[in-house]
Amino acid sequence: MKTKFIIIILITILTGALLSGCVDNPETGGQTTPTAAVTTAPASSTVVQTAVSTKEPEGTIRISGAFALYPMVVKWSDEYKKLHPKVNFDIGSGGAGKGMTDALGGLVDIGMVSRAITPVEEEKGAYWVAVTKDAMVPTANKNNPVLTTLKTNGIKREIFEKIFINASISTWGQATGTGAADKLNVYTRSDACGAGEAWALYLGNYRQEKLKGLGVNGDPGIAEAVRKDKLGIGYNNINFAYDVNTRKPVDGIEIIPIDVNWNGMIDPEENFYGTLDELTNAISTGKYPEPPAKDLHYVTRGKPTGIVQDFIKWTLTDGQKYIPESGYITLSGEKIEAGLKKVD
Repeated sequence: MKTKFIIIILITILTGALLSGCVDNPETGGQTTPTAAVTTAPASSTVVQTAVSTKEPEGTIRISGAFALYPMVVKWSDEYKKLHPKVNFDIGSGGAGKGMTDALGGLVDIGMVSRAITPVEEEKGAYWVAVTKDAMVPTANKNNPVLTTLKTNGIKREIFEKIFINASISTWGQATGTGAADKLNVYTRSDACGAGEAWALYLGNYRQEKLKGLGVNGDPGIAEAVRKDKLGIGYNNINFAYDVNTRKPVDGIEIIPIDVNWNGMIDPEENFYGTLDELTNAISTGKYPEPPAKDLHYVTRGKPTGIVQDFIKWTLTDGQKYIPESGYITLSGEKIEAGLKKVD
């Protein structure tokens, strides 16, 4: 009996202890409830949104296309990666045609295209924004036999047309009005490119397919062909005709001045080819004709999202400050604003 009584007492004590523990539970719950309330309160929403908006971008952006835009995009990618180390870039050139094909085919996230985008391409899903500007310049070898005359008098548009379109001029003497009998070796681009399109448009609203000459792949290829041939003539995007470090024409190449006003000589206001900075200023102020000056574009398949959208928006804002040092021309405020609205 005594043992039974002791057991009852022990059970009573244990029950009291357990009840005491249950009383503590609401207090603990009271400590967690405000946290739950913060999660659903408006202030909490701000915290969550901030966390999402400040999340570090991460992933790989694949880019291909125009030689004209390639050096600028490499610079942009380097600077962007300094800000966002978890974003990687896979960048290749190959020409504007490749950039458009790769973008529409989903092989890359961004295609670099150095020409106007056609309505047919837009119907296929090409979504584009202009990001900077450059130009084509006609080039000759530094040992050209009539170089002095070329630099003094330049060449008129109609003469370039007879060289590159009609092939009715075949000597440097005919091109310059001198007695030189040296053969004129014409080089053009073999790949579909914005450079060829811009040059053909300047010569008389032609297409690249109308350009005559020995086809050479890429901007580097045509520059090297002219550099090695003292009788050669070609055309290059300015960042392949000039050295971005010295700001002078690439060693072995001379820029052929365009006689814009057709008066048979290069006047002081037309003489802006000495340095890269002189030329880019002439392009930005409209002294150099457009075409062959042209806008350069990013193309995506449909409206960009995620890190691709972020990178494009950065290019149109903070990224613009790297354009002059890289030898390109900054877009007008109106074009930048239009691009931001388009990708936002």
